[in-house]
Amino acid sequence: MKVEVPEVEEVRELLEKLDERALIARLDSFMALNDGLESKRGEEFIEVSILGFLEGVLTALRGKYPEKEQVEALYERIKARREELDEQFRKPRIPYLEETE
Repeated sequence: MKVEVPEVEEVRELLEKLDERALIARLDSFMALNDGLESKRGEEFIEVSILGFLEGVLTALRGKYPEKEQVEALYERIKARREELDEQFRKPRIPYLEETE
């Protein structure tokens, strides 16, 4: 079973539009590496991983194409979604470290 992340296609289309063939190949490789891991790690974990990778790709594109609003908008949306999902995997802080007054 493959984890479906709609943002992958959006990033792929943007990469095609910008003629970033090397990044398209990296995206394809990354997606192939994650294929089938959801049974071991869980779908949400894989989705966070994919979104983190997409965020990294878009970070590179932001530096290369600072004038492209589409890059910035997609970056902000993916970053927010990744942060939201990432919160589910954070362990809560242990209260014994907090001082009591």
